[in-house]
Amino acid sequence: MKAPKDKAAEFRQMVASPVKFRLFMLAKLPMAYMADLRVASISEERATVTIPYKYLNKNPFSSIYFACLSMAAELSTGVLCMMHVHKSTPAVSMLVVHMEADFTKKAVGKITFSCEDGKQIQEAIDKTKATGEGVTVIATSIGRNEAGEQVATFRYTWSLKAKSKQLA
Repeated sequence: MKAPKDKAAEFRQMVASPVKFRLFMLAKLPMAYMADLRVASISEERATVTIPYKYLNKNPFSSIYFACLSMAAELSTGVLCMMHVHKSTPAVSMLVVHMEADFTKKAVGKITFSCEDGKQIQEAIDKTKATGEGVTVIATSIGRNEAGEQVATFRYTWSLKAKSKQLA
């Protein structure tokens, strides 16, 4: 059996493969695929996701539509959750149960969302695996434009719960 760090490394390697992750998005997250979301980097504690301004992402105000920004922000938090639950024993389910957002600047060009809550997410996963009870964790993602200016902040509340073993 692989150590948890090896499982996380295996997941990061899959995400780093442009072909594998694009196929995953096409199969499981088709709107993210269409919006051209990219995982720019991922580590134990931090993930960054980019979204370009393009025809399919635009709104009538010549900026990126807020729902597309939300997809990128959610993926920056969700990919951290996915990495930490990858091949977990017991398996852990994950679900967004709440979202809040603040928009501070018009989103044009390439926007990069960063979430640095990997440690907090791992602690929540460890807690649900130890107790069997559902836990929630709030993960924050900050979006910045190419000039480094903050354009939006999203807070996602993830519900995490270790799955109970089914009797045969």
